[in-house]
Amino acid sequence: MATFRRRKAKGGIPLPKSLRGPKPYAAQLDPSGEGPVRRRRARGIYLLPNAFTTAALFCGFYAIVMAMNLKFDYASIAIFVAMVLDSLDGRVARMTNTQSEFGAQYDSLSDMVSFGAAPALVVYEWSLRGMGKLGWLAAFVYCVGGALRLARFNTNIAVVDKRYFQGLPSPAAAAMVAGFVWLMDDLRFAGTDLSWAAWVITLYAGITMVTNVPFYSFKDVNFRKPMPFIAALIVVLLLVAISSDPSKVLFGLFVLYGLSGYGVYVWRRIKGRPVSLVQTSDEHADDGH
Repeated sequence: MATFRRRKAKGGIPLPKSLRGPKPYAAQLDPSGEGPVRRRRARGIYLLPNAFTTAALFCGFYAIVMAMNLKFDYASIAIFVAMVLDSLDGRVARMTNTQSEFGAQYDSLSDMVSFGAAPALVVYEWSLRGMGKLGWLAAFVYCVGGALRLARFNTNIAVVDKRYFQGLPSPAAAAMVAGFVWLMDDLRFAGTDLSWAAWVITLYAGITMVTNVPFYSFKDVNFRKPMPFIAALIVVLLLVAISSDPSKVLFGLFVLYGLSGYGVYVWRRIKGRPVSLVQTSDEHADDGH
């Protein structure tokens, strides 16, 4: 009896049609038969870094609510907590490799609430309300200064010298305004008695945010490299000082930082270096960076 060679089926026994999965991408044809069906790529957001951004946004909103309830110490502390959370979301995104354009835009919107609108409304409710038009105009100058500062930061981020901020950063400006409210409230001063001082600080912070004055960014500090022992001692002393009297120490530190930019501006003038931070390629070539 003749025998016939049979071809073995590749991949084992075929499954019935009811148990088969979807066809591969290349085999899925359009109903018209003209070509493969193109699937839309599912879009999502990274949860971890955006959770920090949402927490910072919550602190800004909470500060506004507390100011409306005349609890200015809670409002000021919430703005400082928002600063800490805002400094963490970007670092978390870089550490976990979860950077996205959505996260960058969401962070800017959160900053506008926490460091733009919230400090302006807190200082207005605490002190500037009694000044009438001058009061709300100063608060508005601060608010629009924060918006312009964030918009310029987003557009110039690729061309500005990373070692410096172009203008006072909005978190530092918010710390100056909220720190003043926190300190004076802690010392039991009424906001109406310090209207002009609050007006000057608010206006100074708002205008300085949109100037070209360079403020050191600390972005060139590499925390992964070994540091001198004295650096660890300074950090410990700083933490002890802050914990001993947070309102006084934090306000003093941010006032010094808010004035330091003008010192850097004068120093660059004396050294003959360009004051503008946008065109820094020649300067980097001379410095060997």
